[in-house]
Formats: sequence, structure tokens, C-alpha cells
Amino acid sequence: MPVFSSLFSALYYVVDSLLALYFWIVIAAVVMSWVNPDPYNPIVRGIRSLTEPVFYRIRKLLPFTYVSGIDFSPFLVVLGIKFVQVFLSRLMQQMMF
Repeated sequence: MPVFSSLFSALYYVVDSLLALYFWIVIAAVVMSWVNPDPYNPIVRGIRSLTEPVFYRIRKLLPFTYVSGIDFSPFLVVLGIKFVQVFLSRLMQQMMF
């Protein structure tokens, strides 16, 4: 049993780290939308290629996320990330006891 708990703990930390990294990528995409950087910059292209498919799916599923020129899809992505992080942490706490 300790092997499985260690495996699940390691998987939890990897998933949590990836979610935290994507959270910061979404924040960077939001800041970039305010500043309008050079679209040919490789960093800008990388961040947009990582975030736009997710934002597009949210806009397609929930059309009310784009209201009066303001896009709320990054906000929903951040809420989703935090929800998954809290859910997984509570699940890991329950599995350890």
C-alpha cells in the first residue's frame, strides 16, 4: 500500500505543478492582451498557441463569456484550474488517512 500512496502522491504533485504552470501562462496571456505585443515574437506565439485553443472551446460552449468586448474565458479557465487543484488536494488528503 505505501507504494501506491507514493505513486499517487507523486502524480498529484506533477499534476498540481502543471496546473500551476498553466495558471501563470493564462495570466501572461491576459496581460499580453492588455499590452498588444509583437505577434511575431516566439514567446508571444507560444503563449497564444497554448491558451487560445482552450479559450476558443470555452467561448464556443459558453457564448456569454464574451460581453461588451470583454472576454471572460480566461477567468473561467483560472476558476477551473483552481477547482481542480482544490479537488485533487482534498482527494489526496482523504486518501492519506
